[in-house]
Amino acid sequence: MKGRKEVLTMKKRLLCLLLTLALPFGLCACKEEPSVPTASDDLASQTTPEPPPEPDPAEVYVDGLTLEQQVAQLFFARCPDVGAADLAAQYDIGGYILFGRDFEGQTLESVTQTIQSYQDAAATPMLIGVDEEGGTVTRVSLYSAFRAAGRFQSPQALFAEGGLQRIEEDTVEKDALLASLGINVNLAPVCDVSTAPADFINARAFGQDAEATSEYVRTVVQQMKSDGMGMVLKHFPGYGSNVDTHTGIAQDTRPIEQFRQSDFLPFTAGIETGAQAILVCHNIVACMDDTLPASLSPAVHDVLRDELGFDGVVMTDDLVMQAITDYTGDADAAVLAVQAGNDMLISSDFVTQYNAVLAAVEDGTITADRIRESAVRVVHWKIELGLIDA
Repeated sequence: MKGRKEVLTMKKRLLCLLLTLALPFGLCACKEEPSVPTASDDLASQTTPEPPPEPDPAEVYVDGLTLEQQVAQLFFARCPDVGAADLAAQYDIGGYILFGRDFEGQTLESVTQTIQSYQDAAATPMLIGVDEEGGTVTRVSLYSAFRAAGRFQSPQALFAEGGLQRIEEDTVEKDALLASLGINVNLAPVCDVSTAPADFINARAFGQDAEATSEYVRTVVQQMKSDGMGMVLKHFPGYGSNVDTHTGIAQDTRPIEQFRQSDFLPFTAGIETGAQAILVCHNIVACMDDTLPASLSPAVHDVLRDELGFDGVVMTDDLVMQAITDYTGDADAAVLAVQAGNDMLISSDFVTQYNAVLAAVEDGTITADRIRESAVRVVHWKIELGLIDA
């Protein structure tokens, strides 16, 4: 009997050993039930990761430019009398503004060829601008070679003749003429609210209250966008009854409530309609900054960006106007203008002011990121106008 028990005990031990060895291979009698896939598991297996956002074409373009080229893109320079194509080739300037002298004694064909020579010379397609407001400020239609019917009429005369429809018709004709010459920006419309004929700005303004001026601005901006013509709203924050800043410093002492209830409204109308650029005047506007001209004031630019919500190109009026030269020199004005938040500097002294801004970047006064930010806005504008392929 004892031998039989020992045999049985050995068999039990052997069986236990075999079961122990079998456990890692899933041969245990108490196996877990297989898991059943759920709907959420199926959805997770089918979900694909979000594709990365498309790169901003303006940022890509600007990142392919040198620092020197990026700085040059910030300048809307007065076209020089001679050597304009060579200057554009040397510096890759953001744009040229043409004046009456560039059209005097010329023909449609000669101006078209000259402008094309600037575009051919520049590495980056240029903004070619002109002040063709109508009335007292005309650069092209002043000469019969470009418009046999004479200079374009002022907004006030057009409205008296046929209301906003006449304004719209005039804008269509004006845009077509400028585009035929190779001009892609008209520094218009004037958004200043002025109802007093004695005001310096009145002859250039719509001549009515803020609400009517806003409707005028909407009409012009909408038509210019439809025609593919670049526009510039001016003169932010509103000129009022101030003196001519071409000849000296103007002090604007109006309260901020007046700007919010009146002067800002046409600019807001233009922004909401899709305006691409806004020009800032040289008036010292005490309720925003009682020291610096508006064009050089960070506080004024903050109002335009933050309160009015404008994210397009902001530019100065010409930095060699006496309101600026009485305040500071050419070089300092250019650096202050960039620091204030301008994306483009209208300059009749391009080489001096370009070198001043570049030197300010190189010594750390202005950051390279600040230059890039404005260059991207300028290139965005050029893409919108079809000058640069997106």
